[in-house]
Amino acid sequence: MSTSISATSRIRITDKIKAHLELLDPVTWISVFPCLAAGVMASGSMQPTLHDYLMLFALFFIYGPLGTGFSQSVNDYYDLELDRVNEPTRPIPSGRLTEKEALWNWSIVLFVAVMLGSWISIHIGGIRAVVFASALFTGLFVGFIYSAPPLKLKKNIFLSAPAVGLSYGFITYLSANALFSEIRPEVLGLAGLNFFMAMALIIMNDFKSKDGDAKGGMKSLAVMIGTRNTFLVAFVIIDLVFAVFAILAWNWGFHILMYFILASFAVSLFIQVPIYRDPETGASFMQNAVDDGFGNAIGKSEVHAHNAFLRFQIINNFLFLINQLVAAGLIGMKYM
Repeated sequence: MSTSISATSRIRITDKIKAHLELLDPVTWISVFPCLAAGVMASGSMQPTLHDYLMLFALFFIYGPLGTGFSQSVNDYYDLELDRVNEPTRPIPSGRLTEKEALWNWSIVLFVAVMLGSWISIHIGGIRAVVFASALFTGLFVGFIYSAPPLKLKKNIFLSAPAVGLSYGFITYLSANALFSEIRPEVLGLAGLNFFMAMALIIMNDFKSKDGDAKGGMKSLAVMIGTRNTFLVAFVIIDLVFAVFAILAWNWGFHILMYFILASFAVSLFIQVPIYRDPETGASFMQNAVDDGFGNAIGKSEVHAHNAFLRFQIINNFLFLINQLVAAGLIGMKYM
């Protein structure tokens, strides 16, 4: 009998741990990694030493499991009623975690992030410490007010999209650069490009919860202007990002890279056109990549417009990622 009770207790503990981890939404952690990696590369100052590798690990840990995990946990905590409609299988609405347990989840993660971020800032010192700490704490603050009342930035796309762009696309670059060197001017350009790219992507990502958002009073762009017009706005932002990226690459002296950026721009446009014409089934030739290839990484959706966004995202994000990593590498080489 005691053995059976002990085994049951272990199962319950394991289930709780899994639920707490799910609340931190691990699949979202990787979204900040490319910008962090590019910021480090562009600094041109990381050395192949144990110290620098540990600092790199701390950077990814603080912005991935801690920073991004914190924002996802807070989001679930304050969106309980909305998730009962949109995502009833999440840890809190499904009953696997209580609201109090969820509160402890993001409170502990926030405490660890603040302590680790403060230690890193003290360790690097100087202006770089100010930049690193300011960026990190701004990201944590924005991650909280994004979901928490009374501000709840996510209720209005004109506040939520810039908040996501700032947290995921801008401050990550600054922190990664500041961890190893003074801020490179070119990094500000790449950070700005990522700010707007993240804005465009979050605008389209809202397709998955359009019905729930409409019922809950969330002012996503898809709710306000419709699916096709939302795609148009997002595509215009993305196209401008690629165009400015090409101009910056030329001005930085990366002429060959500029041609690759323009080629990537052309491919992105090729995918955009059929999706704009048919927001539900456009670019269906990419569907196998979602179903059988990248679905586990980027997610899957039963909402047709969101599924079209996922098809577009596979190509667009890959091309943008490769070009920005190459640009970051070339920038770093200038400062080595």
